[in-house]
Amino acid sequence: MQPQEIEAFLDREFPQVSGYSVMRVDGQGVEMKLAVQDRHLRPGGTVSGPTMFELADLAMYAAVLSRIGPVALTVTTGANIDFMRKPAAGRDLLAECRLLKLGSVLAVGDVLIRSEGAAEPVARAALTYSIPPKSRGN
Repeated sequence: MQPQEIEAFLDREFPQVSGYSVMRVDGQGVEMKLAVQDRHLRPGGTVSGPTMFELADLAMYAAVLSRIGPVALTVTTGANIDFMRKPAAGRDLLAECRLLKLGSVLAVGDVLIRSEGAAEPVARAALTYSIPPKSRGN
């Protein structure tokens, strides 16, 4: 799936998820952007941990869909996230997801999140997704 197809799928299947755009899709994975709004902030003026986790999870989901197609029931089965530094104030967040393994049952990937314009990551996540039987091509 291409960026526009992934975005259309997310809009259709997950209307509660908004503010995200798919910037790039390639053989390695995807890059997504979150347009940070006030609702994403926590006290202290930084982006909340749950918001960064949602971005990481959504980037992994998009990376898997980019390879297997629009399979809504592909689900997270494992996730770990490390928050490394405070995101820059007033900047959007970028997430780069790299698929490490795409099997017939599981997909494993890493996501680096950084503030737009910054080189240093603010968070790193490792995720595993379960792929439902219908998308395996059996």
